[in-house]
Amino acid sequence: MKSSYAKVSLVAMSLTLCSGAVLAQQPMTDQGKLEYDTNCAVCHGPGGKGDGSLQPLLRVSATDLTQLAKKNQGILPVTRMYEVIDGAGVPSHGSRDMPIWGRTYQSENAQNLLEARGNYDAQALVRARILVLIEYINRLQAR
Repeated sequence: MKSSYAKVSLVAMSLTLCSGAVLAQQPMTDQGKLEYDTNCAVCHGPGGKGDGSLQPLLRVSATDLTQLAKKNQGILPVTRMYEVIDGAGVPSHGSRDMPIWGRTYQSENAQNLLEARGNYDAQALVRARILVLIEYINRLQAR
């Protein structure tokens, strides 16, 4: 009886350790990279150099995002980046080549809210998406 109990315990422990190892091996999703790849890479390129697949079709060349800090005395212009991505302060009839992602995120959030009927702060979600994107662009900076 003790032998079968010991075998069951050993098998249970092995399964627990194996499942823990499998869970530990699953990579975490890089939300900033996902946001970038989904919305930015087509113009700014996979490495942020401004060489995206739509580059030949753009009226104004996409910014080389890897040089933002270098062009700003080594400091990433986070506030300006946030404003540009969000579209804050952009006149409704002004010219702008880059899409206003803040509005796009708001629309997506409204659609998600309708589908999920969940209770969450849509503005906070927009801010989070923009901030993880800025954090990812920070990692792209030429050092």
